[in-house]
Amino acid sequence: MQRRVIIATASCALLLLSACAHQVPEAVVQDGDAPGFLAGLLHGFIFPFAFIGSFFDDKIAIYAVPNNGGWYDFGFFLGITVLGGGSWFSSKKKRGGD
Repeated sequence: MQRRVIIATASCALLLLSACAHQVPEAVVQDGDAPGFLAGLLHGFIFPFAFIGSFFDDKIAIYAVPNNGGWYDFGFFLGITVLGGGSWFSSKKKRGGD
């Protein structure tokens, strides 16, 4: 029971802390040239390669700034979770009899 209380307290603290996060208004561009949903999806998909490349080259970024805000973030999230991690999760097959 005490473990549940600790987990609930930590979850609430993280939720309250994340409520303080915001995006700098200058980083959000509303013109047609700003990266949007599809660019975010692509950037999320290539995230592992861009992350490794960013160690060796300062010109490689894993996140486009400026972008158009929420749609880019949503595409980036889907790219990382669905495209990037989805194939790994589906490759874990349960083996009967082992």
